[in-house]
Amino acid sequence: MSDIIAKNKFVSLTYAITDETGEIVERIDLPVPLILGHNSQLIEKIEQALIGKKTGDIINVKLTAEEGFGPHQPDLTFTDDLQNVPEEFQRIGAEVQFQNDKGESKDFRVVSIENGKLTVDGNHPLAGKAITYIITVTEVRDPTTDEMANGVENQPSLH
Repeated sequence: MSDIIAKNKFVSLTYAITDETGEIVERIDLPVPLILGHNSQLIEKIEQALIGKKTGDIINVKLTAEEGFGPHQPDLTFTDDLQNVPEEFQRIGAEVQFQNDKGESKDFRVVSIENGKLTVDGNHPLAGKAITYIITVTEVRDPTTDEMANGVENQPSLH
């Protein structure tokens, strides 16, 4: 049984995401399990960087905005008078779900409250930003038959 990461290997990892200044913007310290290349939804560049690594390895993967969470889309940002917004959403970070005329839902976050106006943004908070994933490999092994058939719980999207 090899402990080198390859396609269809069970991998457990922790990670931090830093912005262009090196500030940590997200950190996951509880190991996240996945089966590489088996519905893991990893960003291709991250998956490729993991190939050939082993338990204990730490890798840095730099992503452009396009490779990471995509460009910031201005058409997903809306501003309205504060008085038109229900009180429970009148705080920075509040999340609200909107539905379009096709019945599709999208989550938006309150990002600004200034001069009697409230702004919500449907972009991912890291959209439009170059980021770096700092990934620590915590376990590598062959998956069980059950894991291959049913996947593993809490597989990350890392995207």
